[in-house]
Amino acid sequence: MPQRLQKNVRNRILTALPEDEFKLLMEKLHYVELALGESLHRAGEPIENVFFVESGFISVLTMLSDGAPLEIGLIGAEGVAGVSVILGATNSYSETMCQTGGGAFRIGVAALKDIVAQAPHLRDLLLRYTHVFHVQVAQTAACNAHHELGQRLARWLLAAHDRSGVPELSLTQDLIAVMLGVRRSTVSIAASTLQKAGVIRYHHGRITILDRIGLEDAACECYEAVASEYRALFGEHPFEKPLEGVPSA
Repeated sequence: MPQRLQKNVRNRILTALPEDEFKLLMEKLHYVELALGESLHRAGEPIENVFFVESGFISVLTMLSDGAPLEIGLIGAEGVAGVSVILGATNSYSETMCQTGGGAFRIGVAALKDIVAQAPHLRDLLLRYTHVFHVQVAQTAACNAHHELGQRLARWLLAAHDRSGVPELSLTQDLIAVMLGVRRSTVSIAASTLQKAGVIRYHHGRITILDRIGLEDAACECYEAVASEYRALFGEHPFEKPLEGVPSA
């Protein structure tokens, strides 16, 4: 793979590395295209590769005993899929599935561990991200248990919007229902309420964010709780600037 310039990389962990550690890591990274619906890790199976996400977003799913999936977190260009290997995990607790097409830098687990041993800044960033992701998982559990579906849907759309980097999302109500662990009919009602409020437009499996601020107002405190933890550890939330094509007020 031709050497990439650090300024052209979107993954927030890679862009935050010192130049020497970035070059060391890039020697072992391979850019791969991610397909919609592709599973990067399956629950209970060995983690062979770690993915530094560049574009698109990935759902982290826990698989229930009846085979039904429930989303516990999202990963985009702020993070890494398979990061639990840094804590000593060998098998994946959850499934990671691409919710959109995109791209990522892939590296084998053994190669990553070798580099982490030589790169203290990389190790620190990966541990910080692991903590933030665990905060996201815990907050998602609390949100699912205590908040109304309309608030949960708004929170989820904000998180998906952040990670996709585009104002229009290709998301069916069936998919959202699976991610939130609810019936499709209840998602339809919640989406209609947000649409009537003028914050989103939903048509033929596409959701367009019309009013970002309005969507934040419709969400519960869980979205901001995770964003605040990110700021505390990384200095800024990675998605604070309004995305192109989305009104900021």
